Amino acid sequence: MSEEQDSNSTVAAASSAAYRVVVGVDGSQPSVGALKAAARIATDSGATLVAVVAWQMPPFEGTSPSGYSPEDDARRILAEAEAAAFGGELPARYERTFVDHPPVAALIDESRNADLVVVGTRGHGGVIGMLLGSVSAAVAQYAHCPVLIHRPRTS
Repeated sequence: MSEEQDSNSTVAAASSAAYRVVVGVDGSQPSVGALKAAARIATDSGATLVAVVAWQMPPFEGTSPSGYSPEDDARRILAEAEAAAFGGELPARYERTFVDHPPVAALIDESRNADLVVVGTRGHGGVIGMLLGSVSAAVAQYAHCPVLIHRPRTS
């Protein structure tokens, strides 16, 4: 291999390793579809896939059931989404992020260090299905990188 080819492959490897695909996961079927789509994109481009699960605590103390842990709930939601999307084999470059922050704000914040954000849409049909969910619409409007809104195939 020539020195120039070696240099080019090193640059390509470094740039793809730094490439980040962020996906919002809330446990819904549309978010599982978005997780699958984001994984395909990340795998094909050699990028790191970052699954983000966000929650927002109620504004008043004592409104959550005693012993309830939103982070434990988020971890369970992601584990179930991973099982549905990947079976038992996670993508090679895969990270999990759990954030105590409103989902829109969390994904917009994550978009600052991402090359692509992937979100799902609402799973409704007909006229309602033509509308975006509030999270996907806000992320598409305010993200700091390109956004892919994954819509399941209808056939």
